[in-house]
Amino acid sequence: MTTNNPLLDFSGLPRFDLIEAAHVTPAVDALLAQARAAFDAAGADTRPATWDTVVAPTEVVLDHLDRAWSAVGHLNAVVSTPEIRDAYNANLPKTTAFYADIAQDARLFERYRALAQDPSYATLDPARRKVVDNAIRDFRLGGAELDDADKARLKAVQEELAMLSAKFDDNVLDAENAWSHHVDDEPALAGLPADVVAAARAAAKAEGRDGFKLTLRSPCYVPVMQYANDRALRALMHRAATTVASDLGESPGWDNSGVIARILELRREEAKLLGYANFAALSLVPKMARTPAEVLAFLRDLAARARPFAQREFAELRDFAKAELGLEELAAWDVAWASEKLKARRYAFSEQEVREYLPEDRALAGLFRVVETIYGVTIRAGSAPVWHPSVRFHEIRDAQAALVGQFYLDLHAREGKQSGAWMDDAINRRHTTERLQHPVAYLTCNFPGPVGDRPAQLTHRELITLFHEFGHGLHQLLTRVDVAGVSGLQGVEWDAVELPSQIMENYCWEWDVLASMTAHATTGEPLPRALYERMLAARNFESGMAMVRQLEFALFDMLLHSAHEADGSGEYASPQAVLDAVRAEIAVVPRPAYDRFMHAFGHIFAGGYGAGYYSYLWSEVLSADAYSLFEERGVLSPVIGGRFRDEVLARGGTRPALESFVAFRGRPPRLDALLRHNGMVASQAT
Repeated sequence: MTTNNPLLDFSGLPRFDLIEAAHVTPAVDALLAQARAAFDAAGADTRPATWDTVVAPTEVVLDHLDRAWSAVGHLNAVVSTPEIRDAYNANLPKTTAFYADIAQDARLFERYRALAQDPSYATLDPARRKVVDNAIRDFRLGGAELDDADKARLKAVQEELAMLSAKFDDNVLDAENAWSHHVDDEPALAGLPADVVAAARAAAKAEGRDGFKLTLRSPCYVPVMQYANDRALRALMHRAATTVASDLGESPGWDNSGVIARILELRREEAKLLGYANFAALSLVPKMARTPAEVLAFLRDLAARARPFAQREFAELRDFAKAELGLEELAAWDVAWASEKLKARRYAFSEQEVREYLPEDRALAGLFRVVETIYGVTIRAGSAPVWHPSVRFHEIRDAQAALVGQFYLDLHAREGKQSGAWMDDAINRRHTTERLQHPVAYLTCNFPGPVGDRPAQLTHRELITLFHEFGHGLHQLLTRVDVAGVSGLQGVEWDAVELPSQIMENYCWEWDVLASMTAHATTGEPLPRALYERMLAARNFESGMAMVRQLEFALFDMLLHSAHEADGSGEYASPQAVLDAVRAEIAVVPRPAYDRFMHAFGHIFAGGYGAGYYSYLWSEVLSADAYSLFEERGVLSPVIGGRFRDEVLARGGTRPALESFVAFRGRPPRLDALLRHNGMVASQAT
C-alpha cells in the first residue's frame, strides 16, 4: 500500500509527529477494506483447514488495523481535541461493526472448527492451539450461531455500546475540564503544600488572572481534600468531584445518567441474545472466575474479614476528629483531611513530607534498577516521535543487548487528557514473514508536572501507581510468545491481568529499593531511615477502610450486572438502588445524598471492567501470594524473578492463568498473604 498517510506506515513506531485528525478516516477506511477482503477470502477458501489457510492469511491485516486504531484511540485519550474526538467517534462505529461481522461470520466459524478437528491441529504449538480455541469461543460469544435477525440485532447492540462508552468518557472529560474554582487570597489555601499553591497560581496566571485556579484534576483535587484547612473549600470541591457528569453536575449535556441506563439495558439484551442469564455471566466466560455467585461469595467472604477492621478504623477517626479537630460530625469531605491529621499525629509524617524526597527522575531510575536486577534486562532512553513534549521513550534490551520491547511514558496531568492511570498496547509481539515484531506499550499517569524550575516530585502513593502501571507494561513487553492473539496481555484472563502490576507495588515498600531513589528536593539528602520506619508502621493505616471501599465498588458492579432486582416484580432496580443496598451492606464511611460517583465510574462503563471490577481484589490474592515467594527467597532475587518471567510474564495468554500461577508458586493461591500484607490478622480486629 503506497500512501503518505502516517497511520498507514507500519515500518516502525507510530508517527505521532505527523498524525493529524484528517488522516484517521482515510486510514481506517483503507484498513477495513483490506481486512474485510482478507477475511472474506479466508472464509471462502475451499482448501483443507490448516493454520496456513485459516489463520495466517488474516494476521497482517488485523495487526495493521489494531496498530492504527490503537494510535487513534490513544491520541483521543491523552491529547483530546475536538478534531481528534470527532474523527475517533466517526470511525468507532465502523471498527466496531467490522469486529462484530467477523465474530458472526458462519463461514469463518466453520473453518476454525474444521481446523480444530483436522489432524494438523495436534501438530500446532500450544500458542497456536490456544489461538484457535479462543477464536471458537469468541465466535460463539460474538453470535456466530445466531440466526440472521439476532445477528443483526446483536451487532447493532455492540455498535451502540461502543458509542455509549466513548460518550461516557467524553462527558467525564468535558465536565472535569469545564469546572474550576478561583481563589483570590492565599490564606484561603492554608494547609496546602507550597507546590500545589504554586501550580494553582500558575494556572490562574495562564488565564491572565491574579489569584489561584483550582481544578478537579488529581494533582490539585487530591491535595486539597487531604490538606486544605478550609472546610467549606473541601466541601465545595468534594461536591463538584462526586457530581461530575451527573444530573447534579455543571451541564445537563454531560449527564451520564441516561448513558448508564442505556448501557445496562443493552448489556442485558446482549446477554439474553447469547443465551446467558445476565451480563455478568456473559462477562465471566473468558475469565478465571466461573459464575457471578462465585465472585459474590469471594467478595462477601473478604468483606466479612475486612469490615471489622474498617469499622474500628472509622470509629477511631471519628473520635479523633471530634476530640482533636473540633468536628462534631465527620463528613465525607473531612475524611481525607482528618486521616492525614491522624496519620501525622500517630506516625509523625505526611505524604507531602515523603514527596520532598521523591524526585520523578530518581524514582524512574530506581524503578528501572529493580526491573533490570530481577529480570536481567537493561532499560535505556530511546528516540521516537511523541504526542507531547513531556513524553519519554525507552527501550528494554536483554543481556546480549538484543531489543526486547519499547515503551512510552506520559506521566503528567494536563487539560485534554483523561484522568487516571493505565497501560495500553501500541504494538504486539509477533513473527512476521520477514522479522520479529517487538512489543511496544503506552504507560500513562496523571502526576503533577514541574512547576517553574522545580522538578516534578511524587508522593509515595504516586510512586506505587508508577510501579503498578509499569508492571502491566512488563506483562506486555517481556512476553516470549510470537503468535498474535496470545502474546503479551492478549488472551490473558481479565481477572488475572492485575497480578504483574500488583506484584510491582510491593517494591515501593522495600528499604533497599526505596532509599536508592530518594533525594530531598532542597538538600539532596536521602530518605532518613527513621522516616521510612514511620512510613512502614503506617503502611496499613486505614487499610480496612480502603479495602471495604474497593469491595463496595466490586459488589456494586457485580450486582448491577447480575440482574439484581429490588423486589420480586421482575423490575430491575435502578443503579442508585443497587448502590444504596451495597452501601447498607458493607460501607463504613457515610456518603452524602448528592454523591454520584458512578457517573464517572469509567472502569465499568467505559473501560472494560463491566462485571469485572472484582478483578483487582481477585488478582491481589494472587499477587500477595506470589510476592511471598520473593519474600522467602529474596525480593530482588534474579532466580525468582527469572522464574516469574518464565512462568507468568513470558507466557502471555498461551495457558490458563491459574496454571501459570501454580507453575510459579508451586501450589494454588492462598488468601492469607493478602490479609497479612494488609495487616488484617485476627488479633488486630479486637
